[in-house]
Amino acid sequence: MLTLRLTFSWLTVLPVRGPDEVDRRAAARAIALAPVAGVVLGLAAAAVLWLLEPAGTAAGFAAVAVLALLTRGMHLDGLADTFDGLGVYGPPERAREVMKSGGAGPFGVAAIVLTAGIQAGAFTILAGAGNWYAAVLAVTLGRVAVVAACRRGIEPAPDTRFGALVAGTQSPVTVTAWTVVAAAAAVFAVPGLAWSGPLVAVLALMASVRLVDHGIRRLGGLSGDLLGTAVELATTLAALGFAAANAA
Repeated sequence: MLTLRLTFSWLTVLPVRGPDEVDRRAAARAIALAPVAGVVLGLAAAAVLWLLEPAGTAAGFAAVAVLALLTRGMHLDGLADTFDGLGVYGPPERAREVMKSGGAGPFGVAAIVLTAGIQAGAFTILAGAGNWYAAVLAVTLGRVAVVAACRRGIEPAPDTRFGALVAGTQSPVTVTAWTVVAAAAAVFAVPGLAWSGPLVAVLALMASVRLVDHGIRRLGGLSGDLLGTAVELATTLAALGFAAANAA
């Protein structure tokens, strides 16, 4: 129970509190349960879509806004910082300096606008199809991507406390197990096309991991900003894929 509380205290604004001191072992257990928090966040987004579905696209944007509120906007902030860092010339030190500057540059703003817009449009399509399940799963997949990003062999970026806690903590068994569970769950994400849901899920996770790996090489290691990027990219690609398959 304490581990789950730590997971939710890290990944949501829910009024729960984890332990006062966290070591890498506790961090590993908390990250391993990140998809559980994703399910709860996905249910909240689906509830908003269900309530506001008659409003059309506004429902999709409302769902994106609720997700941002329930996560303190930290994943979108991490996405913006990451793209600002990746968009500058120079060594990793320069990129990390830009990421810590506190403001959002043109690359970061563009990343947030595109991500929020695509998510809102995809959620709107899923709401129109009455496919609340796929919306929940897309949000959950964003947190499965966090587990994959923290797999063994990944080093933390310099001067990053959170990255030092979680980088390299997830075993191949944990990463594989969550990937298999997500792919199996995606069988039901696209009615009538059982194969397409798992395909979307796996491709979304692969793309997210690929971008994070590029960021690790470019920035000198894993940071909380890169984990936020993993969340948003996997969620966006999964929602877009599920929406396209449902609309086909």
